Amino acid sequence: MRATSAPSRSLRVLALVCGVAGLVGCATFSKDGGFDAVADATRARLGRETRWPRSAEELAKNDAEVAALLAHPLEADDAVQIALLNNHELQASFQELGISEADLVQSGRLPNPRFTLRHSSANGLYDIEETLTLNVLSLATAPYVHATAKRRFAQVQSAVIIQVAQVAERTRTAYYIALAARDSLHYAWQVKDAAQTSTELSHRMLSAGNWNRVDQARQQSFYWRGMQDLARAELADVTAQSNLGRLLGIEDPRTPVQLAEHLPELPQNIVDRPDLVQTAMQGRIDLQLMRAELDELARRLNLTKATRFVNVLDAGPTRVREGTREDPYQKGYEVSLEVPLFDTGGARVHKAEAFYAEAVQRYAQAAIDARAQVYQAAADFRLTYEMAVRERDEMVPLQQLVAKQDLLRYNASQISVFDLLADARAKITSVDDYIRSVRDFWIAKSHLDAALIAGPPH
Repeated sequence: MRATSAPSRSLRVLALVCGVAGLVGCATFSKDGGFDAVADATRARLGRETRWPRSAEELAKNDAEVAALLAHPLEADDAVQIALLNNHELQASFQELGISEADLVQSGRLPNPRFTLRHSSANGLYDIEETLTLNVLSLATAPYVHATAKRRFAQVQSAVIIQVAQVAERTRTAYYIALAARDSLHYAWQVKDAAQTSTELSHRMLSAGNWNRVDQARQQSFYWRGMQDLARAELADVTAQSNLGRLLGIEDPRTPVQLAEHLPELPQNIVDRPDLVQTAMQGRIDLQLMRAELDELARRLNLTKATRFVNVLDAGPTRVREGTREDPYQKGYEVSLEVPLFDTGGARVHKAEAFYAEAVQRYAQAAIDARAQVYQAAADFRLTYEMAVRERDEMVPLQQLVAKQDLLRYNASQISVFDLLADARAKITSVDDYIRSVRDFWIAKSHLDAALIAGPPH
């Protein structure tokens, strides 16, 4: 569609361009790449530091801090700090911020105009058409697209914070497992040594004719069971160390990680918090992220409904020369519009409605899952504490009392040395059970703390 003169229409297009430019602004990359929000949230929620090194100097600073932490036995918080600085999977997730910010900056750039030239001539007569067009629909929706990119960037920041929290939780759990595995290996050696002593004594007594073959075989079976338990403990220790080293970003799996001397002591008591579920529902980042995505889908649905009949709309000034070179150009404008004859946009609206309905149901289920996760984590926290306290205050003292009394009975020649060694094995096993109970408590606490921030990793 053409007209001979349309200066007012051209001015309108120019005004639209200027207006959109004012609404969108001059989009540029930020100095921090959006990472400051992630670092602040990590500091507030986890009490740890995380960094995104993007220069040789920043990388060297990270490496120096990691090396300094690895130079001494690690506490749980030290292990988490190393992972937040040195876990390569986590560092890779930070690049999502760069990708999203690039999309944000791109959304703030106005669409490029299109220049079209048509030229033909015959017998000194010319037909020349020059047209400069802009995608008016893209121009009109640019503020919305830019606002959507801003919200998407904020969502990516939240997603990265979730990944930070999940890496911290996995590292803390791996730390407690590795520490308990090392202690269990220590006690497995003691059980094996006690069983070996019993076996050697039984061989001597059998050779001297003071014992029968059945009793000697029983002691021999204790020894081989102890050897099997020791092998399992060694395998658990190697596996736990390897898993912890992987999370800490240590390249050589043979490099042992120095750990604290023992697991942290149990707290004197724990306080039940009946408001935990409500606190989690208000503060969980994954639910906030899903809520933001739901709102975004609602906005997209409204836009799809508003533009269902208009898919492509280009407009711009044009000039045409028909005749000889001396003939003047005819000036006007050109509009290209997709005619909604066969596709009226109903399918796009239906698709957007389905996306929104799907997101609503997923959000509802996520909220149910979050309540269940926090409730279960709180129950595990309370019950593992009660079990560990019972082991510490009842089971271990009872086994120690039995061992002490049996030593007196042995000195009085009332029981044999084999009974005494069997009690020693039972005492060692009781202490190992207590170590596992303490480990399970601290892991349960880590899970509960993580459940208040976000859901478990998939």
